[in-house]
Amino acid sequence: MNKTVNQKAWLFVLPVFILVAFNAVIPLMTVVNYSVQETFGDNTFFWSGVLWFTEILQSERFHDSLGRQMIFTFSILAIEVPLGVAIALTMPRKGAWVPVCLVLMALPLLIPWNVVGAMWNIFALPDIGLLGYGLNAMGFDYNFTRQIGDAWFTLILMDVWHWTSLVVLLAYAGLVSIPDAYYQAAKIDGAGAFAIFRYIQLPKMKRVLTIAVLLRFMDSFMVYTEAVVLTGGGPGNSTTLLSIDLVKIALGQFDLGPAAAMSIIYFLIILALSWVFYTLMMRNEES
Repeated sequence: MNKTVNQKAWLFVLPVFILVAFNAVIPLMTVVNYSVQETFGDNTFFWSGVLWFTEILQSERFHDSLGRQMIFTFSILAIEVPLGVAIALTMPRKGAWVPVCLVLMALPLLIPWNVVGAMWNIFALPDIGLLGYGLNAMGFDYNFTRQIGDAWFTLILMDVWHWTSLVVLLAYAGLVSIPDAYYQAAKIDGAGAFAIFRYIQLPKMKRVLTIAVLLRFMDSFMVYTEAVVLTGGGPGNSTTLLSIDLVKIALGQFDLGPAAAMSIIYFLIILALSWVFYTLMMRNEES
């Protein structure tokens, strides 16, 4: 019996392909084109090969930005993931307070990124901001616009406030999906709170925590708006992360070739590290 093959289903997939091509593939190919060519204006291009890639990879400026980015990323991961899990563990599983807690947790995620940066900029001002004025009133010499340590403290604190809620919501979703039978069995065995967390809750949250770590890693590596509104990359270049440095090269200096090469290197770093994170976290996962 011959089956009739109907290819009309591809018509429903075609809009997705067009959308992906427009949003990702075409801009990426444009960046690749600029990364291997030099232009002096008047829409005239000259082949440069891997010159810009070599220049970026050997640049001390790029190494410094990448180092600052690594410090920022791993700092916020070390804070937000444990803190998010701890908050999720304290949230109620049933009752009227569940929607209240979920809404409160979701509020920081609803605020636009540029507004978050502006809020914390005002909040941390040493003379009139509640945070800055309060710290100085307690005897701390705090000024995030002039002191490198204070700038880093404020930047990380802002990101923790803004994005810990994402980890909380994901961890909470993993916790509420655990059947009550697991807790009943643990109670019969006389397991304590730590044993329940280690052998029941943490393994059952592994998948959602993997998603949380990957999302926060990628987001932190691509952070721009909040950081540039809060510190502008200063004092000096002390908080100039990769994204801020890339924008300075592309728009400030209008060096399109180096900026395009740096964009591709930037993308490959995120892709490679995300793969490493996922592989390590899912190493012992059952198929």
